[in-house]
Amino acid sequence: MQNTGLSLLLSRLDFAWITSMHILWPPLTVGLSILLFISEWRWVRTNDEQWYRLTRFFEKLFIINFGGGVATGITMEMAFGILYGPFAQATGPFFGQVLAYETITAFMYEAGFIGLMVFGWGKLGKKMHLFATANVAVASTLSVWWILVANSWMQTPTGVVLKDGFFHVVNWGAAIFNPDVILAVPHMEVAAIELSLCFVAAISAWQLLKNRHVALFQRGLKWSVLALVVIAPLQVWLGDGLGRVVAQDQPAALAALEGHYHTLNPDGSNNTGWHVVAWPNAKGDGTAWAITIPHVLSLLETHSWNGQVEGLDSFAPQARPPMLVPFYAFRIMAGIGALLMLLAVWGLWLALRGKMTVQNIVSHKWFLRATVLCGFLPYIAVWTGWWTREVGRQPWLVYGMMTTAQGTSRMSVGEEIFWMIGYLGFEVLVWACAWYFFAKVVRQGPDMESPVVHGREPEHDHAEPRAGYTYGPARHAEPRAAFAYTKVK
Repeated sequence: MQNTGLSLLLSRLDFAWITSMHILWPPLTVGLSILLFISEWRWVRTNDEQWYRLTRFFEKLFIINFGGGVATGITMEMAFGILYGPFAQATGPFFGQVLAYETITAFMYEAGFIGLMVFGWGKLGKKMHLFATANVAVASTLSVWWILVANSWMQTPTGVVLKDGFFHVVNWGAAIFNPDVILAVPHMEVAAIELSLCFVAAISAWQLLKNRHVALFQRGLKWSVLALVVIAPLQVWLGDGLGRVVAQDQPAALAALEGHYHTLNPDGSNNTGWHVVAWPNAKGDGTAWAITIPHVLSLLETHSWNGQVEGLDSFAPQARPPMLVPFYAFRIMAGIGALLMLLAVWGLWLALRGKMTVQNIVSHKWFLRATVLCGFLPYIAVWTGWWTREVGRQPWLVYGMMTTAQGTSRMSVGEEIFWMIGYLGFEVLVWACAWYFFAKVVRQGPDMESPVVHGREPEHDHAEPRAGYTYGPARHAEPRAAFAYTKVK
């Protein structure tokens, strides 16, 4: 029995809301953990206090973000059972075990080392604390791996057979290393790093616009933007590769996100035009209007001038995904990728001209304003990329094997509305609380007064003494067992 009509629509909208709100958090957790490790490593290597202050400041924002991710992640896993009970039951032999692996090998691993990272300042030696931060970054990356294994398997299900209503795993290697996961994991990992670089750059730029702690945030801005010179083009390249995987394994999804209705032109030749913008006609069998560039679709998908790309007319009407959401979501995502590349080039140009220095950076107001804006754009890119991926897979939950109608729970419209109101309220509350604390930390800025803690045992710390400082038990904001450099009054 399939779930159809309004109840099915509400289930899809409800879960779309839940996943869209949850995916705001994990990318920053993943990417920022890597940046925190790099920043702390620079402090350990150089004993430069500015790297320490940057690490401690952005660590506060990391903790807030991690809390939002945990709260919404638990909600999402609940929603699998409530809204998609038949799917959760049928895919349990693979999907359920993969999520369990993520919990054991990534989430619990990460949570333990986060405790050491957050509360270990002054209680652990410098290198041991760096080791804890490194493990948070490794665990976050493992989480990306397992979650994308599960989602990629839904896109390209391999290594299983559907028997007696259950997906039985016959080849774990083929199921885990399915065709989609090979590029989906690095694409998401690099997206997380790109988002985090923009996050750090945007907050640094905002502080510089306010002329606050210029020497500190000039460093955060400069190195984040220069890292984008590599990361932004890499993300575009990975996205192109993933698009080719979609073209091979999900041609209907590709046709939808390109608004490509007809495989052939009226004269029988391959239809290779790429729609810049388009709108479907009333029948849903073509475009009412479009702005099209000849041959570009073939160049993008087949890397040839007249290669054939399957249109939606190659598939039965009931097997076609909707066109509007993936079409425009994909273009927004790609457009944001191009803008971030331009920001990186702008920053590189300023750096090469010696304008990224402490003395000059605050005078480049338009660059700083553009960087603040680009702090929000990666979130929109992650959203639209996720919508492209998930809506493009429709009408399938497990591509070619289980439809969304087959996988949703059999609930009444009233029950669906009840759960939707509950999830809406909870997700908005989490978002509002996190935004409040984000804003509070950013407004307060970094703590520049408390002593720089180095470890529990002074004899184990080999940092060189600094002029104007004395070394001994830390005071004020740090544990009394810690030792630190304190300014001589």
